[in-house]
Amino acid sequence: MTNEKRSSFTGKLGFVLAAAGSAVGLGNIWRFPYLAAKYGGGIFLLVYIILAVTLGFALMTAEIAIGRKTGLSAIGAFKELNKKYSFVGWLAAVIPMIILPYYSVIGGWVTKYLFAFLTGNGTMTAGDEYFGGFISQTAEPALWFFVFIGITAVIVLFGVEKGVEKVSKIMMPILVVLSVGIAVYSVCLPGAMDGVRYYILPDFSKFSATTVLAAMGQLFYSMSLAMGIMITYGSYMKKDVNLESSVGQIEIFDTGIAFLAGLMIIPAVFVFSGGTPEALGKGPSLMFVTLPKVFETMWGGHFVGILFFLLVLFAALTSSISLMETVVSIVCDKCKIGRKLSCLIVFAGSVVLGLISIFGYSIWSHITIIGLQFLDFFDFISNSVLMPVVAFLTCVFVGYVIKPQSLIDEVELSSKFKRKKLFVFVIKYMAPICIVLILVSSVLDAFGIFKI
Repeated sequence: MTNEKRSSFTGKLGFVLAAAGSAVGLGNIWRFPYLAAKYGGGIFLLVYIILAVTLGFALMTAEIAIGRKTGLSAIGAFKELNKKYSFVGWLAAVIPMIILPYYSVIGGWVTKYLFAFLTGNGTMTAGDEYFGGFISQTAEPALWFFVFIGITAVIVLFGVEKGVEKVSKIMMPILVVLSVGIAVYSVCLPGAMDGVRYYILPDFSKFSATTVLAAMGQLFYSMSLAMGIMITYGSYMKKDVNLESSVGQIEIFDTGIAFLAGLMIIPAVFVFSGGTPEALGKGPSLMFVTLPKVFETMWGGHFVGILFFLLVLFAALTSSISLMETVVSIVCDKCKIGRKLSCLIVFAGSVVLGLISIFGYSIWSHITIIGLQFLDFFDFISNSVLMPVVAFLTCVFVGYVIKPQSLIDEVELSSKFKRKKLFVFVIKYMAPICIVLILVSSVLDAFGIFKI
């Protein structure tokens, strides 16, 4: 990419909307509610917010500043700043390669549900066995996976990033409004206040290292951290844009959507399933099992269901496009081949890994890796292992190799860095220690060596 192309954001608003559009996706609407439900509700929410305003703020600021300082994506940026640490850029680049396929599988689930509502079969999706029956098939989940990743590939192939950005300025505010509306309705359902209390009020007896681990993994996933995306977005950012306030606005937008998604889903779990541990521990299926029940009881719920899954689909696509764009650009740059061939290679590789995730719920459901089905394993290895590793190495790199002042100077090109003391403390001391403890606990827990 040329420097001219990299300065494509017109200003702060363009950057914030583009970065928020990339970050806001299934991580917020699909992943956050089920993790919050599973790991203690209010205590998970509290831990997540604390991590977001400390670790999330520092890491996002560091990544965007690295990108803006070098004008390069992850691999080139780390190499530019210190050749010995170019491997960190490579590790960061591997993460979207792992996430894109299974993310597209889940995107296929969203596409299937949208189609069901469009064809007047939304009521069927409210059945308790509908979701499990769907993903346990082979052909139909594969079909909707191909549809989703095919749309993503076509958009990336023809390079319509500007079109996506323009549409996101319309669709994302609508998503916020619709999320507020559904959340209000969900909260007003009889018996929902038990769910609201569970979700908002912290119960410190439910606090554990697992809660912190889950919140940390969600932080990376939701905010597009430690995977090279924010470095790339930073490389497109103009020098006169206020970097610190931009990061704050992205965090507010991203965390706000996640909070609303939890408010939509968790109270509804209490209404329709009594808030039992089994219901709260449903995991990835929570959005697909609970929300259709909410829509079924709403006046005009069929129409709302169409709008909701359409907008969730759009949110998923904006994130999958940024993931595929990142991988395609790496293949273009490193293999010295054209965009079309690079896109075809990435598409083919993603299809293979995506089908493995699909078969893990059907014909290969008897096969697990460290007790996890394939999709769950890919989620674990990317979010609970590789992202913390890259985040730790980034902290070491910024804190002790190029030194925090080099990025502070970059931030202060456009404005005073009000939270620079917090930035230095988190990058040099807090983040590395937390990340190492969480990473070790995660791996030991996964292998059953030490149960958290």
